Amino acid sequence: MGLGAVATVSLAKAREAAADQRLLLFRGKDPLAEARAAEARARLIAASEVTFEKAAGQYIDAHEASWGEGYVSEWRSTLKTYAFPIIGKLSVASIDTVLVLKVMEPIWQGIPVAAGRIRGRIESILDWAKARELRTGENPARWRGHLQNLLAKRPRIQKVQHFPALPYARIGDFMADLRSRNHHAVAPLELTILTATRSREALEARWSEFDLVQRAWTIPAARMKSGRQHRVPLSEQAITLLERMRKSRMAGDYVFPGDRPEKTLSRQVMGLYIKAMGHTDFVTHGFRSTFRDWAADCTSFAREVVEFALAHKVGDTTEASYFRSDLFAKRAKLMQAWADYCDQPSAAHSGNIVPIKAAL
Repeated sequence: MGLGAVATVSLAKAREAAADQRLLLFRGKDPLAEARAAEARARLIAASEVTFEKAAGQYIDAHEASWGEGYVSEWRSTLKTYAFPIIGKLSVASIDTVLVLKVMEPIWQGIPVAAGRIRGRIESILDWAKARELRTGENPARWRGHLQNLLAKRPRIQKVQHFPALPYARIGDFMADLRSRNHHAVAPLELTILTATRSREALEARWSEFDLVQRAWTIPAARMKSGRQHRVPLSEQAITLLERMRKSRMAGDYVFPGDRPEKTLSRQVMGLYIKAMGHTDFVTHGFRSTFRDWAADCTSFAREVVEFALAHKVGDTTEASYFRSDLFAKRAKLMQAWADYCDQPSAAHSGNIVPIKAAL
Protein backbone atom coordinates (compact mmCIF):
# COMPACT_ATOMS: atom_id res chain seq x y z
CA MET A 1 0.00 0.00 0.00
CA GLY A 2 1.53 3.29 -1.10
CA LEU A 3 1.71 6.08 1.47
CA GLY A 4 2.56 8.95 -0.86
CA ALA A 5 5.42 10.28 -2.99
CA VAL A 6 8.77 10.75 -1.32
CA ALA A 7 8.81 14.35 -2.56
CA THR A 8 5.69 15.22 -0.56
CA VAL A 9 5.71 12.77 2.37
CA SER A 10 8.64 12.92 4.80
CA LEU A 11 10.12 9.79 6.31
CA ALA A 12 8.63 10.70 9.68
CA LYS A 13 5.17 11.16 8.18
CA ALA A 14 5.50 7.88 6.28
CA ARG A 15 6.36 6.03 9.50
CA GLU A 16 3.37 7.63 11.22
CA ALA A 17 1.05 6.67 8.37
CA ALA A 18 2.42 3.11 8.33
CA ALA A 19 1.76 2.82 12.05
CA ASP A 20 -1.85 3.94 11.50
CA GLN A 21 -2.35 1.24 8.85
CA ARG A 22 -0.85 -1.44 11.09
CA LEU A 23 -3.28 -0.36 13.79
CA LEU A 24 -6.16 -0.97 11.38
CA LEU A 25 -4.77 -4.42 10.67
CA PHE A 26 -4.52 -5.08 14.38
CA ARG A 27 -8.24 -4.21 14.68
CA GLY A 28 -9.08 -6.68 11.92
CA LYS A 29 -9.71 -4.11 9.18
CA ASP A 30 -8.30 -3.97 5.66
CA PRO A 31 -6.36 -0.68 5.21
CA LEU A 32 -6.94 -0.68 1.42
CA ALA A 33 -10.68 -1.24 1.81
CA GLU A 34 -10.85 1.52 4.41
CA ALA A 35 -8.99 3.92 2.10
CA ARG A 36 -11.35 3.14 -0.79
CA ALA A 37 -14.39 3.64 1.47
CA ALA A 38 -13.03 7.03 2.54
CA GLU A 39 -12.59 8.03 -1.11
CA ALA A 40 -16.15 6.92 -1.88
CA ARG A 41 -17.49 8.98 1.02
CA ALA A 42 -15.56 11.99 -0.23
CA ARG A 43 -17.04 11.56 -3.72
CA LEU A 44 -20.57 11.33 -2.30
CA ILE A 45 -20.02 14.52 -0.31
CA ALA A 46 -18.74 16.24 -3.45
CA ALA A 47 -21.66 14.88 -5.48
CA SER A 48 -24.18 16.20 -2.95
CA GLU A 49 -22.92 19.68 -3.76
CA VAL A 50 -23.63 19.27 -7.51
CA THR A 51 -27.23 20.17 -8.30
CA PHE A 52 -29.16 18.85 -11.27
CA GLU A 53 -29.06 22.33 -12.81
CA LYS A 54 -25.28 22.48 -12.47
CA ALA A 55 -24.90 18.98 -13.89
CA ALA A 56 -27.15 19.93 -16.83
CA GLY A 57 -25.01 23.00 -17.52
CA GLN A 58 -21.83 20.95 -17.50
CA TYR A 59 -23.38 18.31 -19.78
CA ILE A 60 -24.48 20.95 -22.31
CA ASP A 61 -21.09 22.66 -22.16
CA ALA A 62 -19.39 19.33 -22.88
CA HIS A 63 -21.47 18.80 -26.05
CA GLU A 64 -21.99 22.37 -27.23
CA ALA A 65 -19.15 22.29 -29.76
CA SER A 66 -20.85 19.49 -31.75
CA TRP A 67 -24.38 20.90 -31.44
CA GLY A 68 -25.95 23.72 -33.39
CA GLU A 69 -26.72 26.97 -31.63
CA GLY A 70 -30.46 26.42 -31.93
CA TYR A 71 -30.20 22.93 -30.44
CA VAL A 72 -28.21 24.23 -27.45
CA SER A 73 -30.75 27.01 -26.94
CA GLU A 74 -33.62 24.49 -27.09
CA TRP A 75 -31.97 22.27 -24.46
CA ARG A 76 -31.42 25.18 -22.08
CA SER A 77 -34.90 26.60 -22.64
CA THR A 78 -36.86 23.36 -22.13
CA LEU A 79 -34.90 22.35 -19.03
CA LYS A 80 -35.27 25.84 -17.55
CA THR A 81 -39.01 25.82 -18.18
CA TYR A 82 -39.99 22.31 -17.15
CA ALA A 83 -37.21 20.58 -15.16
CA PHE A 84 -35.31 23.19 -13.16
CA PRO A 85 -38.33 24.54 -11.21
CA ILE A 86 -38.84 21.05 -9.75
CA ILE A 87 -35.43 19.36 -9.59
CA GLY A 88 -32.93 22.06 -10.57
CA LYS A 89 -31.75 22.89 -7.05
CA LEU A 90 -31.67 19.29 -5.83
CA SER A 91 -28.54 17.19 -5.73
CA VAL A 92 -28.07 15.26 -8.95
CA ALA A 93 -27.35 12.22 -6.78
CA SER A 94 -30.79 12.46 -5.16
CA ILE A 95 -32.92 12.45 -8.33
CA ASP A 96 -35.20 9.40 -8.22
CA THR A 97 -38.26 8.12 -10.05
CA VAL A 98 -40.71 10.10 -7.91
CA LEU A 99 -38.94 13.36 -8.77
CA VAL A 100 -38.74 12.51 -12.48
CA LEU A 101 -42.47 11.80 -12.49
CA LYS A 102 -43.13 15.17 -10.85
CA VAL A 103 -41.50 16.74 -13.90
CA MET A 104 -43.15 14.50 -16.49
CA GLU A 105 -46.73 13.94 -15.34
CA PRO A 106 -47.97 17.56 -15.68
CA ILE A 107 -46.79 17.78 -19.32
CA TRP A 108 -46.98 14.19 -20.58
CA GLN A 109 -50.50 14.44 -21.97
CA GLY A 110 -50.58 18.16 -22.77
CA ILE A 111 -47.37 18.37 -24.82
CA PRO A 112 -46.36 14.74 -25.45
CA VAL A 113 -43.72 15.40 -28.11
CA ALA A 114 -41.89 18.00 -26.04
CA ALA A 115 -42.33 15.86 -22.92
CA GLY A 116 -40.64 12.93 -24.65
CA ARG A 117 -37.65 15.10 -25.51
CA ILE A 118 -37.42 16.47 -21.97
CA ARG A 119 -37.46 12.96 -20.53
CA GLY A 120 -34.64 11.97 -22.88
CA ARG A 121 -32.62 15.01 -21.87
CA ILE A 122 -33.02 14.26 -18.17
CA GLU A 123 -31.95 10.67 -18.85
CA SER A 124 -28.84 11.84 -20.73
CA ILE A 125 -27.84 14.23 -17.94
CA LEU A 126 -28.26 11.55 -15.28
CA ASP A 127 -26.25 9.05 -17.37
CA TRP A 128 -23.50 11.66 -17.66
CA ALA A 129 -23.62 12.26 -13.90
CA LYS A 130 -23.25 8.53 -13.23
CA ALA A 131 -20.27 8.31 -15.59
CA ARG A 132 -18.72 11.20 -13.65
CA GLU A 133 -19.38 9.30 -10.40
CA LEU A 134 -21.80 11.96 -9.19
CA ARG A 135 -24.55 9.40 -8.67
CA THR A 136 -25.05 5.65 -8.52
CA GLY A 137 -27.77 3.14 -9.39
CA GLU A 138 -30.20 2.82 -12.29
CA ASN A 139 -31.33 5.83 -14.28
CA PRO A 140 -34.82 6.84 -13.02
CA ALA A 141 -35.58 8.64 -16.31
CA ARG A 142 -35.07 5.62 -18.56
CA TRP A 143 -38.09 4.70 -20.65
CA ARG A 144 -37.81 1.02 -21.56
CA GLY A 145 -38.82 -1.25 -18.71
CA HIS A 146 -39.34 1.67 -16.34
CA LEU A 147 -41.23 4.89 -17.14
CA GLN A 148 -43.09 3.12 -19.93
CA ASN A 149 -44.86 1.22 -17.14
CA LEU A 150 -45.70 4.40 -15.23
CA LEU A 151 -46.74 6.86 -17.94
CA ALA A 152 -49.47 6.49 -20.56
CA LYS A 153 -48.35 5.15 -23.93
CA ARG A 154 -47.79 8.10 -26.21
CA PRO A 155 -49.66 6.79 -29.31
CA ARG A 156 -52.91 6.89 -27.28
CA ILE A 157 -52.57 10.52 -26.33
CA GLN A 158 -50.45 12.05 -29.07
CA LYS A 159 -52.33 13.82 -31.84
CA VAL A 160 -50.76 13.99 -35.28
CA GLN A 161 -50.02 17.58 -36.25
CA HIS A 162 -50.38 18.36 -39.92
CA PHE A 163 -48.50 21.44 -41.09
CA PRO A 164 -50.07 23.53 -43.87
CA ALA A 165 -48.28 22.59 -47.08
CA LEU A 166 -47.91 24.02 -50.58
CA PRO A 167 -49.55 21.71 -53.18
CA TYR A 168 -46.77 20.15 -55.21
CA ALA A 169 -48.30 21.39 -58.49
CA ARG A 170 -47.43 24.95 -57.38
CA ILE A 171 -43.81 24.27 -56.35
CA GLY A 172 -42.33 25.29 -59.72
CA ASP A 173 -43.73 28.81 -59.67
CA PHE A 174 -42.83 29.20 -55.99
CA MET A 175 -39.21 28.19 -56.60
CA ALA A 176 -38.92 30.52 -59.60
CA ASP A 177 -40.27 33.40 -57.51
CA LEU A 178 -37.97 32.51 -54.59
CA ARG A 179 -34.83 32.37 -56.75
CA SER A 180 -35.62 35.76 -58.29
CA ARG A 181 -35.36 37.46 -54.89
CA ASN A 182 -32.39 38.78 -52.97
CA HIS A 183 -32.72 38.07 -49.26
CA HIS A 184 -30.67 36.15 -46.70
CA ALA A 185 -33.57 33.69 -46.22
CA VAL A 186 -33.65 32.64 -49.90
CA ALA A 187 -30.65 30.28 -49.93
CA PRO A 188 -31.44 28.31 -46.74
CA LEU A 189 -35.09 28.01 -47.79
CA GLU A 190 -34.08 26.71 -51.23
CA LEU A 191 -31.75 24.14 -49.65
CA THR A 192 -34.48 23.10 -47.22
CA ILE A 193 -36.89 22.45 -50.11
CA LEU A 194 -34.36 20.69 -52.36
CA THR A 195 -33.22 18.32 -49.59
CA ALA A 196 -36.61 17.84 -47.85
CA THR A 197 -34.92 18.53 -44.51
CA ARG A 198 -36.21 20.40 -41.49
CA SER A 199 -35.59 24.14 -41.31
CA ARG A 200 -33.32 23.89 -38.28
CA GLU A 201 -31.16 21.26 -39.97
CA ALA A 202 -30.58 23.61 -42.91
CA LEU A 203 -30.11 26.81 -40.90
CA GLU A 204 -27.49 25.17 -38.67
CA ALA A 205 -25.68 23.42 -41.54
CA ARG A 206 -21.89 23.53 -41.30
CA TRP A 207 -19.42 23.35 -44.17
CA SER A 208 -17.67 20.48 -42.42
CA GLU A 209 -20.82 18.36 -42.93
CA PHE A 210 -20.70 18.61 -46.74
CA ASP A 211 -18.74 16.54 -49.23
CA LEU A 212 -19.45 18.20 -52.57
CA VAL A 213 -17.26 15.67 -54.42
CA GLN A 214 -19.30 12.72 -53.11
CA ARG A 215 -22.45 14.90 -53.33
CA ALA A 216 -23.46 14.16 -49.76
CA TRP A 217 -24.50 16.13 -46.71
CA THR A 218 -24.02 14.21 -43.46
CA ILE A 219 -26.10 15.67 -40.63
CA PRO A 220 -24.78 14.46 -37.24
CA ALA A 221 -27.08 12.63 -34.86
CA ALA A 222 -26.97 15.48 -32.35
CA ARG A 223 -28.77 17.76 -34.84
CA MET A 224 -31.40 15.26 -35.93
CA LYS A 225 -34.85 14.95 -34.39
CA SER A 226 -34.49 11.15 -34.58
CA GLY A 227 -31.13 11.21 -32.82
CA ARG A 228 -29.63 9.26 -35.75
CA GLN A 229 -27.06 10.48 -38.27
CA HIS A 230 -28.66 11.26 -41.64
CA ARG A 231 -26.94 11.32 -45.04
CA VAL A 232 -28.62 13.55 -47.61
CA PRO A 233 -27.89 13.06 -51.35
CA LEU A 234 -27.29 16.40 -53.07
CA SER A 235 -28.90 17.10 -56.43
CA GLU A 236 -27.24 19.16 -59.16
CA GLN A 237 -29.34 22.14 -58.09
CA ALA A 238 -28.28 21.76 -54.45
CA ILE A 239 -24.60 21.52 -55.47
CA THR A 240 -24.96 24.70 -57.56
CA LEU A 241 -26.51 26.51 -54.60
CA LEU A 242 -23.75 25.40 -52.23
CA GLU A 243 -21.00 26.28 -54.70
CA ARG A 244 -22.49 29.76 -54.94
CA MET A 245 -22.61 30.04 -51.16
CA ARG A 246 -19.01 28.85 -50.88
CA LYS A 247 -17.78 31.63 -53.17
CA SER A 248 -19.22 34.22 -50.80
CA ARG A 249 -18.28 32.26 -47.67
CA MET A 250 -17.69 34.25 -44.52
CA ALA A 251 -15.34 33.27 -41.71
CA GLY A 252 -16.62 30.41 -39.59
CA ASP A 253 -18.15 27.04 -40.37
CA TYR A 254 -21.84 27.93 -40.76
CA VAL A 255 -23.15 27.82 -44.31
CA PHE A 256 -25.80 30.41 -43.47
CA PRO A 257 -24.27 32.65 -40.76
CA GLY A 258 -26.19 35.38 -39.02
CA ASP A 259 -24.93 38.83 -38.14
CA ARG A 260 -21.74 37.24 -36.81
CA PRO A 261 -19.88 34.22 -38.26
CA GLU A 262 -20.33 32.21 -35.06
CA LYS A 263 -24.11 32.76 -35.04
CA THR A 264 -26.80 31.21 -37.24
CA LEU A 265 -29.81 32.91 -38.76
CA SER A 266 -32.95 33.05 -36.64
CA ARG A 267 -35.11 29.93 -36.73
CA GLN A 268 -38.08 32.09 -37.73
CA VAL A 269 -36.40 33.74 -40.71
CA MET A 270 -37.72 31.37 -43.39
CA GLY A 271 -41.31 31.31 -42.10
CA LEU A 272 -41.39 35.10 -41.88
CA TYR A 273 -40.02 35.44 -45.39
CA ILE A 274 -42.64 33.08 -46.82
CA LYS A 275 -45.28 35.39 -45.35
CA ALA A 276 -43.43 38.42 -46.74
CA MET A 277 -43.70 36.79 -50.19
CA GLY A 278 -47.46 36.87 -49.74
CA HIS A 279 -48.07 33.24 -48.73
CA THR A 280 -50.08 32.63 -45.58
CA ASP A 281 -51.58 29.24 -46.47
CA PHE A 282 -48.48 27.10 -45.80
CA VAL A 283 -45.39 27.00 -43.59
CA THR A 284 -41.75 25.98 -44.01
CA HIS A 285 -42.15 22.54 -42.47
CA GLY A 286 -44.99 21.88 -44.90
CA PHE A 287 -42.51 21.50 -47.77
CA ARG A 288 -41.68 18.05 -46.39
CA SER A 289 -45.34 17.14 -46.96
CA THR A 290 -45.18 18.71 -50.42
CA PHE A 291 -42.25 16.44 -51.23
CA ARG A 292 -43.95 13.39 -49.69
CA ASP A 293 -47.18 13.95 -51.64
CA TRP A 294 -45.26 14.46 -54.89
CA ALA A 295 -43.24 11.29 -54.37
CA ALA A 296 -46.41 9.26 -53.70
CA ASP A 297 -48.49 10.69 -56.54
CA CYS A 298 -45.93 11.31 -59.26
CA THR A 299 -43.17 8.73 -58.90
CA SER A 300 -42.66 5.01 -58.63
CA PHE A 301 -40.00 5.14 -55.93
CA ALA A 302 -40.50 2.61 -53.16
CA ARG A 303 -42.06 3.85 -49.94
CA GLU A 304 -38.91 2.93 -47.99
CA VAL A 305 -36.78 5.15 -50.24
CA VAL A 306 -39.07 8.12 -49.65
CA GLU A 307 -39.27 7.55 -45.90
CA PHE A 308 -35.48 7.31 -45.64
CA ALA A 309 -35.24 10.58 -47.59
CA LEU A 310 -37.35 12.20 -44.85
CA ALA A 311 -35.19 10.57 -42.13
CA HIS A 312 -38.23 8.64 -40.91
CA LYS A 313 -38.03 5.31 -39.17
CA VAL A 314 -39.19 2.53 -41.47
CA GLY A 315 -41.51 -0.11 -40.02
CA ASP A 316 -41.43 -1.47 -36.50
CA THR A 317 -38.30 -2.29 -34.51
CA THR A 318 -38.00 -5.77 -36.02
CA GLU A 319 -38.35 -4.54 -39.60
CA ALA A 320 -35.96 -1.64 -39.02
CA SER A 321 -33.30 -4.01 -37.69
CA TYR A 322 -33.03 -5.64 -41.13
CA PHE A 323 -32.28 -2.36 -42.89
CA ARG A 324 -28.48 -2.23 -42.96
CA SER A 325 -28.38 0.25 -45.87
CA ASP A 326 -29.69 3.83 -46.01
CA LEU A 327 -30.56 3.36 -49.72
CA PHE A 328 -28.35 6.32 -50.57
CA ALA A 329 -27.98 5.56 -54.30
CA LYS A 330 -31.73 5.24 -54.81
CA ARG A 331 -32.38 8.34 -52.75
CA ALA A 332 -29.91 10.26 -54.92
CA LYS A 333 -32.12 9.52 -57.95
CA LEU A 334 -35.21 10.52 -55.98
CA MET A 335 -33.75 13.86 -54.86
CA GLN A 336 -32.56 14.67 -58.39
CA ALA A 337 -36.04 13.92 -59.74
CA TRP A 338 -37.52 16.21 -57.06
CA ALA A 339 -35.08 19.03 -57.86
CA ASP A 340 -35.86 18.71 -61.59
CA TYR A 341 -39.58 18.84 -60.82
CA CYS A 342 -39.05 22.01 -58.78
CA ASP A 343 -37.42 23.61 -61.84
CA GLN A 344 -40.52 23.16 -64.02
CA PRO A 345 -43.14 25.92 -64.28
CA SER A 346 -46.34 25.02 -62.49
CA ALA A 347 -48.25 25.06 -65.79
CA ALA A 348 -46.25 22.00 -66.81
CA HIS A 349 -47.56 20.17 -63.74
CA SER A 350 -51.25 20.60 -64.54
CA GLY A 351 -53.36 17.99 -66.25
CA ASN A 352 -52.79 14.29 -65.94
CA ILE A 353 -50.10 13.07 -63.57
CA VAL A 354 -47.44 11.11 -65.39
CA PRO A 355 -45.44 8.88 -62.99
CA ILE A 356 -41.67 9.14 -63.14
CA LYS A 357 -40.35 5.66 -63.83
CA ALA A 358 -37.79 5.40 -61.08
CA ALA A 359 -35.28 2.59 -60.83
CA LEU A 360 -36.33 0.50 -57.87
